[in-house]
Amino acid sequence: MFPAWANELGLKDVGLAGADLPIHAPRELYRDLVQRIKSDEHTRGALVTTHKIDLFEACRDLFDTIDESADLCGETSCLSKPGGMLCAQATDPISAGKALDEFLPADHFHTTDGHVLCLGAGGSAIAITLNLLRRYSPARITVVNRSQGRLDAMRAVHTKLNSATKVDYICNADPPANDQIIRDLPPGSLVINATGMGKDTPGSPITDDALFPENGVVWELNYRGELRFLKQALVQSPSRGLRVHDGWRYFLHGWATVIEEVFDLTIDAHQLTRLAALSEPERPPRAEA
Repeated sequence: MFPAWANELGLKDVGLAGADLPIHAPRELYRDLVQRIKSDEHTRGALVTTHKIDLFEACRDLFDTIDESADLCGETSCLSKPGGMLCAQATDPISAGKALDEFLPADHFHTTDGHVLCLGAGGSAIAITLNLLRRYSPARITVVNRSQGRLDAMRAVHTKLNSATKVDYICNADPPANDQIIRDLPPGSLVINATGMGKDTPGSPITDDALFPENGVVWELNYRGELRFLKQALVQSPSRGLRVHDGWRYFLHGWATVIEEVFDLTIDAHQLTRLAALSEPERPPRAEA
């Protein structure tokens, strides 16, 4: 997709090089990669996907500047080099906000009294919950993650906002226990799969016995892979009145926001529509119930 985007945006002689590292890679691998990006005059920057937190923690001393959101979130999704300086930025809060705006009305939680369940506590989960706390103000957010460390890191970020929203942090790796948490949600609640399960790792954080909230909104952040969580939601969509969304638009917003930073340009709504249309043939087949 990148050559088509580059052509549409008027970027000349620009190529995309992938750097695939294992999940939770050794610190030295992150540092070697970032050092190469920093020292290579022909490299303009990088988009960071699965490794937002791990890369930031391993390489913090290598960055010349760190933006406010990266410092707040403790993660970076974008490396850029304005003026030859290596800047670490957290663009996920921006792209997450743009994606949320497309399907979640600003007054959703005030008109439905719904809550939020976020399964996962990584970089995307932090970005999304920051938007929810700042702009949507649900009465309650519950975050479930398999490791306590990620929950503690998220809690530290949320504490800085001093929000009135009640946030519960639950350490759990048992899908049936997640089923019960979903069953307890009030109608109109938002359920998010930010675990990476269904893409980075197989399976789903819930079982097929989970019952989604009536008239709820389900957001599967993945858009490729086996997408079991998405399929589980789609099965219940007619009977429970669910609005189900995958992560495709979030993916597009994520790339567009990083490209704006790396190449110092602005992508307006018309251009984003064009980029989305160019990308559609490459979109993985949509999951079916």
